[in-house]
Amino acid sequence: MSGNKSLAKSDAWSNAEAERYYGLKQWGGGHFSIDENGYLLAHPRGDGSVIRIQDIVNEALEKGHKLPLTIRIQDLLRTRVVRLNELFNQAINEENYAARYRGVFPIKVNQLREVVEEIQDAGSPYNFGFECGSKPELLIALAMHKDPQALLICNGYKDDDFIRMALSGRRMGKPVFLVVEQLSEVSRIIQLSKETGVQPLMGLRIKLTTAGEGKWASSSGENAKFGLTSPEVMDAARRLKRAGLTDCLQLIHFHIGSQVPNIQTIKKATIEATRFYCELCNLGFPMSLIDVGGGLGVDYDGSRSNFESSMNYTLREYTRDVVYNIKSICTEAGVAVPDIISESGRAIVAPHSILVTEVCDRISKTSVVPRVAKPTKRKPVIQDLQEILDNSHQSGPLERYHDAQQKIEEANNLFNLGYLPLKDKADADALYWAICRELVPKETSSAYSPDELEALPQVMAEQYVCNFSVFQSLIDHWACDQLFPIAPLQRLNEKPTVEAVLVDITCDSEGKISKFTDVEDVRHSIRLHPMDAKEPYYLGVFLVGAYQDIMGDLHNLFGRVDEVHVFLEDGEEDGFYIEDSIQGFSIKDVLGFTQYDGHLLTRMLKKQIDRATKANQIKPREGTSILDEYTQLLEGSTYLTKSSDRSAKKRRKT
Repeated sequence: MSGNKSLAKSDAWSNAEAERYYGLKQWGGGHFSIDENGYLLAHPRGDGSVIRIQDIVNEALEKGHKLPLTIRIQDLLRTRVVRLNELFNQAINEENYAARYRGVFPIKVNQLREVVEEIQDAGSPYNFGFECGSKPELLIALAMHKDPQALLICNGYKDDDFIRMALSGRRMGKPVFLVVEQLSEVSRIIQLSKETGVQPLMGLRIKLTTAGEGKWASSSGENAKFGLTSPEVMDAARRLKRAGLTDCLQLIHFHIGSQVPNIQTIKKATIEATRFYCELCNLGFPMSLIDVGGGLGVDYDGSRSNFESSMNYTLREYTRDVVYNIKSICTEAGVAVPDIISESGRAIVAPHSILVTEVCDRISKTSVVPRVAKPTKRKPVIQDLQEILDNSHQSGPLERYHDAQQKIEEANNLFNLGYLPLKDKADADALYWAICRELVPKETSSAYSPDELEALPQVMAEQYVCNFSVFQSLIDHWACDQLFPIAPLQRLNEKPTVEAVLVDITCDSEGKISKFTDVEDVRHSIRLHPMDAKEPYYLGVFLVGAYQDIMGDLHNLFGRVDEVHVFLEDGEEDGFYIEDSIQGFSIKDVLGFTQYDGHLLTRMLKKQIDRATKANQIKPREGTSILDEYTQLLEGSTYLTKSSDRSAKKRRKT
């Protein structure tokens, strides 16, 4: 393959340089590396077991799947579950903490059955439970919950049907906790418990004064959507005592937002919530659990900082700080320490999922070379731009840039006034962009570069058109500027020379990725390799396992993508096997979501074809061919397909 050709000396590029530039060692957590041939590798267990990601793509394509493709590395998912539980247990042992860790997975982070089943299986030795925040999630949790030692935490707004079903879970012997989010829920839980004759298990979500940090900071603090203020906590306590349900209140819950970047925020919130716990113990309630909620971050950019897309702490530091601070406050108050619950969904599921897309085209300002015309036939403004490009006056870079800006403005004015023909405007634009390309600061240059020139790489970045939809597969990038690490799957032993931004295939100008992870700052372009007509160029978007699968939007009716579930297998030739796969949405599927029936649409088109045939606008054979193509397209992918794929499909049908 072309990516393995020997490089010129000036283009020397090592795997270490590639790992550093794309941040594999920073955000990868020891799970990603590069082999000697420049392919990206996954290490699901963080040990010697390895999978070449492009081999997964190739096998998926051989099985008939299409790009874009979601790859779920199930062993990596299991590794994250085990690591979270083991580190909490280790912290508990080191602190001589006289209670245990009882984690739950918040189903909202990724509701897909295969993901939830894998987490449940990996967490079974630790009695790992579920958290749900809606009636559909409650039904999932009740049906899948099997371990009587595993908790089932119910958060979110609750109507009477929700509460009754949770109480039915209690009747079945399940440790289902109804966490009070609003004061009005207390009266309804009391009433329904009397009607059903079921003693509920209850918790109170506290509205802390400690506010979160990062993108989701508004979900915490005194203005948060959920939780009880201190007066409401006291009111709820009084109501439960009057109802004879003192023994039912056993849990305190708090949440300081998703993706908390600063460990100090977590420490402050834990201390404040533990004070509430101790006070409720002193009021006579048999408290036994503290739920520290979510917030455990993912280091998307690898900077290990309190930047909103990062985290300035490790998983080990997080677990130790939670355990230590709860123990310290309880010891000081003379209260027995509680079992600890966390709802760390993002940190568990984000790393296991990779979105793979193919670069299918490029948009470049310098794709057209300026015409070479005799100086005597050039317009003066064209001649001036040519001299700036040739640097006839030996000017400095900034001076050349200012001169070029002046001349392109002059050319645009002449065109708008009708004095410059289109062919000459085209030459002026091509010359101007050629000048800008030449003035882009070289990466190896150590000299100071003015701000105007420093902005040129972003201005001149090529647009790589990728076969996917930001709105469907990376909704958080569009909606809240969430950064995701991106890297090629191959040619990583080859120096990337193209500054690029990524644009999707939707007809929306916001369907692009123009912000990229960097350990020092946010990049506005990413260096990739030149496109090669002889081989596909694949890009992987990493850490996309949290929220993106469910929250995707059907903008332009681009549906859910194909996905494969991969397991390690030592006996297999490539070290893995595809255990399961899920077909993405067809065009007929997404049309059905918007109340269009594919069969009805086909009949409507057939009527129009029949009329066109009778009017001799098309021949009968042509009409049949159009209808066949229409019905085939209904069953096909919503994303771009190659002509070779369509030809193969026709051959199979024949």
